[in-house]
Amino acid sequence: MKSRLFTLALAVTWGAGAFPLAAIGAEKGNPVERHDGIGIWKSYVPRHVKGEFDSYDPVGLMAGALIKADCSLNWRDPDTGKLYCFASGTSQVYFQDWPKTNIRKAGAAFDRLTQPKPGS
Repeated sequence: MKSRLFTLALAVTWGAGAFPLAAIGAEKGNPVERHDGIGIWKSYVPRHVKGEFDSYDPVGLMAGALIKADCSLNWRDPDTGKLYCFASGTSQVYFQDWPKTNIRKAGAAFDRLTQPKPGS
């Protein structure tokens, strides 16, 4: 118990970024196992899922960038049933504050950004 309290005190004193927090849960002789590449944040994306705007992030489009999303973060418009894919959770939360306005803005930006260039 003393060693756990000492370890916890070190973590608090040094800050979470400076001390491996996995050591707090380690028992004598039973090191904490690490599983690189797998975890709770992995999500399942069915094959051939395609969102509106050719699966580009709508917030990225509004900012003037073509940011491809894998549709692991998505939102379906309850009125139209259309699927929108996002590159980050922050983008999705921002989008959902004003979805109809953002859909309109992203659509205009998508048309502008994907126009064929003269001479091509």
